[in-house]
Amino acid sequence: MSDPAPRAAGEALIALGANLGDPLTALRQARDTLADLGTVTGTSWLYRTRAVGGPDGQPDYLNAALSLQTPLGPQALMLALLGVEALSGRVRLERWGPRVLDLDLIGYGDAVLHTPRLTLPHPQAFARAFVLAPLRDIAPHWQHPVHGQSVQEALRDLSLDGLERLPERL
Repeated sequence: MSDPAPRAAGEALIALGANLGDPLTALRQARDTLADLGTVTGTSWLYRTRAVGGPDGQPDYLNAALSLQTPLGPQALMLALLGVEALSGRVRLERWGPRVLDLDLIGYGDAVLHTPRLTLPHPQAFARAFVLAPLRDIAPHWQHPVHGQSVQEALRDLSLDGLERLPERL
Protein backbone atom coordinates (compact mmCIF):
# COMPACT_ATOMS: atom_id res chain seq x y z
CA MET A 1 0.00 0.00 0.00
CA SER A 2 1.46 3.37 -0.92
CA ASP A 3 1.36 6.39 1.31
CA PRO A 4 -0.93 9.26 0.40
CA ALA A 5 1.13 12.36 -0.32
CA PRO A 6 0.97 14.77 2.62
CA ARG A 7 0.72 18.47 1.85
CA ALA A 8 3.94 19.21 3.76
CA ALA A 9 5.96 16.13 2.92
CA GLY A 10 8.60 14.55 5.03
CA GLU A 11 8.62 16.42 8.38
CA ALA A 12 7.72 13.90 11.07
CA LEU A 13 7.21 14.59 14.77
CA ILE A 14 8.06 11.57 16.91
CA ALA A 15 7.53 11.10 20.66
CA LEU A 16 9.91 8.79 22.52
CA GLY A 17 9.41 7.21 25.92
CA ALA A 18 10.90 4.46 28.07
CA ASN A 19 10.65 3.29 31.67
CA LEU A 20 12.41 -0.10 31.77
CA GLY A 21 16.10 -0.96 31.66
CA ASP A 22 18.23 2.10 30.92
CA PRO A 23 15.72 4.60 29.49
CA LEU A 24 18.30 7.27 28.63
CA THR A 25 20.39 4.84 26.61
CA ALA A 26 17.26 3.47 24.91
CA LEU A 27 16.08 6.94 23.89
CA ARG A 28 19.47 8.02 22.59
CA GLN A 29 19.98 4.77 20.67
CA ALA A 30 16.55 5.25 19.12
CA ARG A 31 17.48 8.83 18.17
CA ASP A 32 20.65 7.58 16.48
CA THR A 33 18.78 4.81 14.66
CA LEU A 34 16.10 7.25 13.50
CA ALA A 35 18.83 9.45 12.05
CA ASP A 36 19.46 6.61 9.59
CA LEU A 37 15.92 7.18 8.24
CA GLY A 38 16.51 10.83 7.38
CA THR A 39 17.79 13.95 9.11
CA VAL A 40 17.00 14.71 12.74
CA THR A 41 16.13 18.41 12.61
CA GLY A 42 15.30 18.95 16.29
CA THR A 43 15.55 17.25 19.66
CA SER A 44 13.75 18.17 22.87
CA TRP A 45 14.82 18.35 26.46
CA LEU A 46 14.41 15.14 28.42
CA TYR A 47 11.43 14.90 30.78
CA ARG A 48 10.78 12.60 33.71
CA THR A 49 7.08 11.81 34.00
CA ARG A 50 4.86 9.61 36.12
CA ALA A 51 3.34 6.64 34.32
CA VAL A 52 -0.18 7.33 33.05
CA GLY A 53 -2.61 4.40 33.02
CA GLY A 54 -1.49 0.82 33.06
CA PRO A 55 -0.51 -1.21 36.12
CA ASP A 56 0.22 0.39 39.48
CA GLY A 57 3.80 0.75 40.60
CA GLN A 58 5.37 1.39 37.20
CA PRO A 59 8.67 3.27 37.21
CA ASP A 60 8.66 6.86 35.98
CA TYR A 61 9.12 7.42 32.27
CA LEU A 62 11.80 9.32 30.46
CA ASN A 63 10.16 11.19 27.56
CA ALA A 64 11.44 13.26 24.66
CA ALA A 65 10.55 14.22 21.11
CA LEU A 66 12.37 14.73 17.86
CA SER A 67 11.61 16.04 14.41
CA LEU A 68 12.78 14.04 11.43
CA GLN A 69 12.99 15.06 7.79
CA THR A 70 12.57 11.75 5.95
CA PRO A 71 11.97 10.43 2.45
CA LEU A 72 9.70 7.76 3.97
CA GLY A 73 5.97 8.30 3.82
CA PRO A 74 3.98 8.14 7.06
CA GLN A 75 2.99 4.46 6.84
CA ALA A 76 6.50 3.32 5.92
CA LEU A 77 7.88 5.45 8.75
CA MET A 78 5.43 3.91 11.22
CA LEU A 79 6.60 0.43 10.21
CA ALA A 80 10.19 1.56 10.69
CA LEU A 81 9.34 2.89 14.18
CA LEU A 82 7.82 -0.47 15.10
CA GLY A 83 11.01 -2.13 13.86
CA VAL A 84 13.17 0.12 16.03
CA GLU A 85 10.99 -0.74 19.04
CA ALA A 86 11.34 -4.46 18.30
CA LEU A 87 15.12 -4.17 17.98
CA SER A 88 15.22 -2.53 21.41
CA GLY A 89 13.48 -5.56 22.92
CA ARG A 90 9.99 -4.08 23.15
CA VAL A 91 7.32 -6.71 23.69
CA ARG A 92 3.69 -5.57 23.63
CA LEU A 93 2.05 -7.47 26.47
CA GLU A 94 -0.11 -4.92 28.24
CA ARG A 95 -1.77 -1.70 27.11
CA TRP A 96 -0.05 1.24 28.83
CA GLY A 97 2.30 -1.21 30.48
CA PRO A 98 5.98 -0.56 31.16
CA ARG A 99 8.22 -0.57 28.13
CA VAL A 100 11.84 -0.58 27.07
CA LEU A 101 11.01 1.87 24.26
CA ASP A 102 7.89 3.51 22.91
CA LEU A 103 7.96 5.48 19.65
CA ASP A 104 4.85 7.31 18.51
CA LEU A 105 4.40 9.13 15.22
CA ILE A 106 2.58 12.24 16.41
CA GLY A 107 2.39 14.15 13.16
CA TYR A 108 3.67 14.14 9.63
CA GLY A 109 3.53 17.63 8.18
CA ASP A 110 -0.13 18.50 7.99
CA ALA A 111 -1.20 15.00 6.95
CA VAL A 112 -4.52 13.61 8.17
CA LEU A 113 -4.65 9.84 7.86
CA HIS A 114 -6.90 7.07 9.17
CA THR A 115 -5.85 3.49 8.45
CA PRO A 116 -6.08 0.30 10.54
CA ARG A 117 -2.42 0.72 11.58
CA LEU A 118 -1.96 4.49 11.73
CA THR A 119 -3.98 7.57 12.59
CA LEU A 120 -2.46 11.00 12.03
CA PRO A 121 -2.21 13.15 13.87
CA HIS A 122 -1.86 10.81 16.84
CA PRO A 123 -5.35 10.72 18.39
CA GLN A 124 -4.28 11.22 22.04
CA ALA A 125 -1.28 13.51 21.59
CA PHE A 126 -3.06 16.78 22.35
CA ALA A 127 -4.40 15.38 25.64
CA ARG A 128 -1.01 14.29 27.01
CA ALA A 129 1.38 16.73 28.66
CA PHE A 130 4.18 14.14 28.49
CA VAL A 131 3.91 14.30 24.69
CA LEU A 132 3.25 18.02 24.29
CA ALA A 133 5.96 19.34 26.65
CA PRO A 134 8.79 17.78 24.59
CA LEU A 135 7.02 18.74 21.34
CA ARG A 136 6.87 22.35 22.53
CA ASP A 137 10.68 22.34 22.61
CA ILE A 138 10.95 21.49 18.91
CA ALA A 139 7.65 22.56 17.31
CA PRO A 140 5.69 24.94 19.59
CA HIS A 141 3.69 26.39 16.72
CA TRP A 142 2.88 23.10 14.95
CA GLN A 143 -0.88 23.04 14.59
CA HIS A 144 -3.18 20.07 14.74
CA PRO A 145 -4.31 19.86 11.11
CA VAL A 146 -7.94 19.13 12.03
CA HIS A 147 -8.78 21.51 14.90
CA GLY A 148 -5.99 24.05 14.38
CA GLN A 149 -4.76 24.23 17.98
CA SER A 150 -1.00 24.63 18.35
CA VAL A 151 1.16 22.50 20.62
CA GLN A 152 1.80 25.52 22.83
CA GLU A 153 -1.92 26.36 23.10
CA ALA A 154 -2.88 22.76 23.91
CA LEU A 155 -0.22 22.46 26.60
CA ARG A 156 -1.61 25.50 28.43
CA ASP A 157 -4.84 23.54 28.97
CA LEU A 158 -3.14 20.52 30.60
CA SER A 159 -1.82 19.82 34.07
CA LEU A 160 1.96 19.60 34.31
CA ASP A 161 1.85 17.69 37.61
CA GLY A 162 4.27 14.78 37.55
CA LEU A 163 6.29 16.28 34.68
CA GLU A 164 9.88 17.37 35.30
CA ARG A 165 12.16 18.86 32.65
CA LEU A 166 15.68 17.53 33.08
CA PRO A 167 18.84 19.56 32.34
CA GLU A 168 19.79 17.44 29.30
CA ARG A 169 18.55 17.27 25.73
CA LEU A 170 17.84 14.07 23.87
